[in-house]
Amino acid sequence: MKILFLQSHPMWIHGLPNGFRDIGHEVKVSGELTKDNIPEMILSFKPDLIISIGWTNDTANEKVNWIRKYVKLYKIPHVYWATEDPTHTFSFTLPLIQKMQPNFVFTICKERINYYKKLGIKADYLDFGFHPKVNCFTGVENKYHCSIAVVANGYPKNLTIYPKHYRIQSLKTLLSPLIKENIRVDFFGWGWENLSFILGENIPKEWIHGYLDYTLASQVYSSSDIILGIQNHRTQVTQRTYEILASKGFLLTSDTPKIRSLFIPGRDIVVSSSPQETLDLVRYYLKDKTKREEIRNNGQQAVQVHHYKNRAKYMLEVLETEHILIEK
Repeated sequence: MKILFLQSHPMWIHGLPNGFRDIGHEVKVSGELTKDNIPEMILSFKPDLIISIGWTNDTANEKVNWIRKYVKLYKIPHVYWATEDPTHTFSFTLPLIQKMQPNFVFTICKERINYYKKLGIKADYLDFGFHPKVNCFTGVENKYHCSIAVVANGYPKNLTIYPKHYRIQSLKTLLSPLIKENIRVDFFGWGWENLSFILGENIPKEWIHGYLDYTLASQVYSSSDIILGIQNHRTQVTQRTYEILASKGFLLTSDTPKIRSLFIPGRDIVVSSSPQETLDLVRYYLKDKTKREEIRNNGQQAVQVHHYKNRAKYMLEVLETEHILIEK
């Protein structure tokens, strides 16, 4: 098959597209979309399937109208992967789906599937994953070596809008106790200067390194002694959960039902359910490199089933069952 991804963001172009390549399909990634290059790519590449992903510049504003217009004009099956559910279902995902009108929607939130179906939108579940092209062990690099690191954005505005969001609890469990005790955590991402209203303390400026290119994240995961993995929901895991483990990072994350359904705490990962437990775990594992290495290796093995080639296979199986793909 020929599959065209209408996307340019680094977070999305290295994962699922490579999963489809791994299982033998021809893939084209659009790069930044314009009104002219969408029909040009469709006519020259002649895709059998078009895929759009998430919330980026390529799924916003007038570009959504361009996608709908040309995809429907050339009658190519179109799939949208909703990676912002459930937090932004009503503020972003649903309006986008209604405007873009894809033939099928995959969502990272199982609880949204029936909701979409009740609206007449064909939908199924597709979780995040990893791809070794960008999510791999890089060796320890001095530039990115940290005792404890976080690769994530702070999202102060979103956490103000959603004061009951689980991410707040995860932040308070994993980060607040360390900052309070002045145990250094190195932050890679934006928005951390403005989170004292949640963390209870200001993060020292020298701990904050700002935005990190997505393709460099694995170097931090591979090089740091402990990676703190903030979670957004109790019933889902973040994309970075898989990416950290694939990079052989030592992951300390929130103790949630979904985490426990995917990995074994104490073997593949380490989990905390309270601020004090976070302090205890950090102090213990920073002293025990041998145990850290054992868990890092186990985590990297346990995550292999979540390779994007398996996500790609599943997506095609669903689309074939639902008769979305055009038979040739």
